[in-house]
Amino acid sequence: MRLSALALLLALPALRADEGMWTFDNIPVQKIKAKYGVALDAAWLKNLQLATVRFPGGTGAFVSRDGLVVTNHHVGRGAIAQVSTAQADLVKHGFTAARRSQEIQVPGLELMMLVSMRDVTGRVNAAVTPGMADKDALTARRNALGEIRRTEEAKTGLTCEPVVLYQGGEYWIYRYKKFSDVRLAAAPELQVAAFGGDPDNYTYPRHNLDFALFRVYENGQPYKPEAILPFSAKGIAMGELTFISGHPGTTYRQQTHAQMVYARDIGIPFQLRSMTRQKAALQALSATSPEAHRLAADAIYGIENSYKRLSGQLLGLAKAENLRKVETAEKALQAEVAKDADQQARVGASWDRVAQAVARQQALLKESAYVAPGRVALLGHALNLVRLADEEARPSAQRLNEFTEGNLKATKARLLSPRPVQKPVDATLLAAGLQEAKDELGAEHPFVKAMLGGQTPEAVAKAAVEGTRLDDPAVRKQLAEGGRAALDASADPMILLAKRLDPFNRAIRKQVEDEVTSVFTEHGGRIAEARFKAFGKSLYPDATFTLRLGYGPVATYANGTGTKAQPFTTYMGMYDRHLGWGGNAAAAEEGAWTLPERWLKRQGKLDLATPFNFIYACDTVGGNSGSPVVNVKGEFVGINFDSVYEGQGGYYVYDAETKRAVATDARAILEALRKIMDARHLADEVLGK
Repeated sequence: MRLSALALLLALPALRADEGMWTFDNIPVQKIKAKYGVALDAAWLKNLQLATVRFPGGTGAFVSRDGLVVTNHHVGRGAIAQVSTAQADLVKHGFTAARRSQEIQVPGLELMMLVSMRDVTGRVNAAVTPGMADKDALTARRNALGEIRRTEEAKTGLTCEPVVLYQGGEYWIYRYKKFSDVRLAAAPELQVAAFGGDPDNYTYPRHNLDFALFRVYENGQPYKPEAILPFSAKGIAMGELTFISGHPGTTYRQQTHAQMVYARDIGIPFQLRSMTRQKAALQALSATSPEAHRLAADAIYGIENSYKRLSGQLLGLAKAENLRKVETAEKALQAEVAKDADQQARVGASWDRVAQAVARQQALLKESAYVAPGRVALLGHALNLVRLADEEARPSAQRLNEFTEGNLKATKARLLSPRPVQKPVDATLLAAGLQEAKDELGAEHPFVKAMLGGQTPEAVAKAAVEGTRLDDPAVRKQLAEGGRAALDASADPMILLAKRLDPFNRAIRKQVEDEVTSVFTEHGGRIAEARFKAFGKSLYPDATFTLRLGYGPVATYANGTGTKAQPFTTYMGMYDRHLGWGGNAAAAEEGAWTLPERWLKRQGKLDLATPFNFIYACDTVGGNSGSPVVNVKGEFVGINFDSVYEGQGGYYVYDAETKRAVATDARAILEALRKIMDARHLADEVLGK
């Protein structure tokens, strides 16, 4: 099938500005050269690929020959909190290791570096036979990927992950080198890293020193990376071209119109309501004591960040012209498919099949949300333990997805991770979740009755969390190794609660997989196949938390204030905003714009004209947090930490007028290291001195 020029325009709105999150096997080097006169060669791209690492939930980059890695403070915040104590709150007060012997190892923190990629599309598609039911085709592809993954790991000794691109247009195996000895080297105070707090989140101008430095060790010595991104002392200027290498988490730009309408009208509003309840419960906990405030802070931050991001997505979906673009493109593609008998037979009904699955998704929404462990870490551990022995005894093809051969290792690693669980937070979230289930499903719903057993949500949560020993990794390990006998003998209240949850969770998961997921996968894949046949790899695939490259200049935009947003902010602006909100005497928005005392005492040492944050026109979403921003020389000029609120609709529909990313300038990091954080040695290291 070949689309006409007009249909091509309609079926794919032209890639405007610098749209795209491009896989490293398919960088649009000719397009970049034609527009900017910059020729990216294979060595430049390989260096950027190998210098970029994946953090849990974000990105980082090697910036020195001795294994120093930079990421966002908010990406590393959980790790920093993990090595903090009530006596030494490193999140609040910051940290600098004066020498390498003082760097703090973070148990369980693992970073991943993409070494190579292999296209396995042919082998995966060969597993599906004509006439196979949607759910069986889904299982066949998963099993094929799992088998390929096992073979690749045995052959290479690397950590291998299956990757689905173009909604099934391509299947890949990505091979990673894993780093398990990661140590905290330096981090600023939270109040500077997240200056402005939730009110300023997803806005611009910004003044966030959102970075942290970790060091990777191997065999007890600093790792010597093959590729690094040295800091640029000169920095970047308005209009200069930048590149970003990172792991954008998930986008939905290839979803159907029906799926996007569901997200706008049902899915996102449901999530926002649930987050509001969770945040209120955690804020109540936080108010009980200073220690409770410390323990709850990270969870509250995560909810606030997700809430604002989702509300921005909702704003983008509510713009009528955005969904009109999707609907117009969809109708044009349907018309072109109808012109080809073979394509029509295979794909013609797929849009209706997806719409029917969306209706089932809506019908199953509440039950599927409430019978999942959600944010309750201890309940998640308990459920995995309850299932582990049974799932391992089954053939891989019959297991739940997280227990298939390809995923089992990762599931066990999470289960046995030494990262601490905060019991007060878990108790609060569990009680809130059970109360929401009771309110929404009704007290007589079988799941609610089974979980509560006639008690209040608070009583069930308190008994389960206070009585469990699953917060101890050694106990989880003992139960995991003890198999079915150990689980049957266990009287741990969280294990008992998980046993009540398990049958409901399995049942709803099967319904969702058979009636929703398998249809989205199969028929979304067929639609993607038609699109892919027409456009090939001239398009970029939706984000999948795999390594991507974006490009675009430092660029301003109209941010709704009646003027243009400034491309750079400065330290002077941070102090002005601090003073404008009343300085440290003010408690506005819980002190969002106050500064730590040492930043006030050492203000005179700073060059206040130093560029602090900047905006640029690279296409990013969550997961790009911590992504290195580099210049045409491949030098580190900044670190991505946010994108603007007006551009959050870009998860679904790209808008060149509003899609702007926000980065902390490398020059601001160097200035802070030298003059505030007593870390001149680290500033010299990232400059190669």
